[in-house]
Amino acid sequence: MEIAKETIYKVADLARIEIAEQEVETLQADMNKILTFMEKLNELDTQNVEPLVYMNPEVNVWREDVVQQDITVSEGLKNSALHNEDFFLVPKILDK
Repeated sequence: MEIAKETIYKVADLARIEIAEQEVETLQADMNKILTFMEKLNELDTQNVEPLVYMNPEVNVWREDVVQQDITVSEGLKNSALHNEDFFLVPKILDK
């Protein structure tokens, strides 16, 4: 299948892009190469190939979401510049 110049202009119009006259020849050659490659792929036997959504067949391999205390409050506040017993202290930035 060959791509005509009219098809190039139609695709450019649908994509809402402007192409110059000198670009048409290059685009036509590139699109013909793509179609030739696609025709080669059509020659492959895919009769016994399952369709894929993801490349990995695993489903939901994430860990269980469990609440746990990894560090203590004092360890979390250890490197803070300002803090009280339980919270970080930050300068007030909003006025009423």
